[in-house]
Amino acid sequence: MNKQFLGIRIELLAVIVLLLAVGVGILFKDHFYIVSSNPRSVEAIKQSGKLRVLTQNMPVTYFIDRDGNEAGPEYEVVKAFSDHLGVEPQFILKNGVEELLQAVANGEAEFASGGLSVTEARKKLFLFGPRYQQVFQQVVCRRGGPRPRNIKDLYDVDLIISSGTSYAERLTELKVKHPELNWTELSGIDSEQILETIWNDGGNQCTVMDSTIVAVNQRFMPELKVMFNLGSRDELAWVFPEGAQELQQYAIKWFKSFKKTGHFASIQERYYGHVGHFDYVDTQAFIKRIDSRYSKYQQVFKAAAKEHDLPELLLASQAYQESHWNPKARSPTGVRGMMMLTLPTAKSMGVTNRLSHEQSIHGGAKYLALLKQQLSEDIEEPDLTWIALAAYNVGLGHVKDAQKLAVQENKNPAKWHDLKHVLPLLSKKKYYKDLYYGYARGSEPVRYVQQIREYRQILYQQILPVD
Repeated sequence: MNKQFLGIRIELLAVIVLLLAVGVGILFKDHFYIVSSNPRSVEAIKQSGKLRVLTQNMPVTYFIDRDGNEAGPEYEVVKAFSDHLGVEPQFILKNGVEELLQAVANGEAEFASGGLSVTEARKKLFLFGPRYQQVFQQVVCRRGGPRPRNIKDLYDVDLIISSGTSYAERLTELKVKHPELNWTELSGIDSEQILETIWNDGGNQCTVMDSTIVAVNQRFMPELKVMFNLGSRDELAWVFPEGAQELQQYAIKWFKSFKKTGHFASIQERYYGHVGHFDYVDTQAFIKRIDSRYSKYQQVFKAAAKEHDLPELLLASQAYQESHWNPKARSPTGVRGMMMLTLPTAKSMGVTNRLSHEQSIHGGAKYLALLKQQLSEDIEEPDLTWIALAAYNVGLGHVKDAQKLAVQENKNPAKWHDLKHVLPLLSKKKYYKDLYYGYARGSEPVRYVQQIREYRQILYQQILPVD
């Protein structure tokens, strides 16, 4: 046996020994995963006092808010699960799907909750827990750039995606029928970074992204444009390593009961309730007016918000929805000024000149605070704010009617998620004929609240944090 061959055998033996020490190596979709998990039992997790969870730092998963607190839709669900177990959640951040899946395989945590889709290929390696959300994969380009309308149009597009994602799996499936379809997978870069690349200087580039990620980011990157959906819906779920069947089944059972309580719907409402149909023109106009108008009135918003215990950006967003920050605004129905107060409301709030931006902002803030006070019984934040805004728009009486109707419809009158589905019924005779205040265009306050929430989110991203 020659020395060169012997050397190769020794090196190969060393690799085998190493793999046996750390786990099993699996080649999966051109990615080599070392599977070495040794899942802890539910009892062991409880005894340790910690639940280790892998995630990504994104607005649709996990982030640190302006007050320095952990936040995000997936954070809140995991926190609720941790509370149920009686332990503290410990979040481990990874950069991209590829790193997340390798960390799951490595056994670095109990599971991953990071916007991960259930796919046939992944089922061969991992266990999937609660399936909590449905999304579409969407082709996204920059306005003025490529305009693909179908798969064949993608042949001439520079398609870039994050490495190891479900997008790569979908494209691989499509390539069987479309051999001319090509794309580039980028490692070490997350979804938002790819969207920023497309938005800043897309050129001939497009990407594929989950609809939730696109919808949230379009508000801050308005040049992004959805071209078409790439296939049918995907389901997002927690991902567990092989061998963690006990915790997986425990989590699935818990999530079913958690969902029944309405808490999951409240979390979804908090983070996605403001995301409706994207209006490019309106969003662009709003962003421009932040620079040209907002600064003129910012100190008044700040003072009024502080005096009446309201969030400054909420008050400013409401004013924009009312008047586009135009102190001389007026409507055919007689409401006027920055906060579009009716004459009786202005008088009751001590406003003598509705066209004075300072008086109008303080009067509107005082009125919103009063509505919150009148509605406060058994309603918690943020639902209290959303319901009070609806009352500002449609009237407190109609909101009270909607709350009574909600009870009749077996919905929770203290939850905006339920009430926003009841309010539109106020325009249907079947329902309003038996209500004290009668007919109302109930869809208007729903759109009103949604738009204010959207403006507030954009303001939050566009300006420096305020006290």
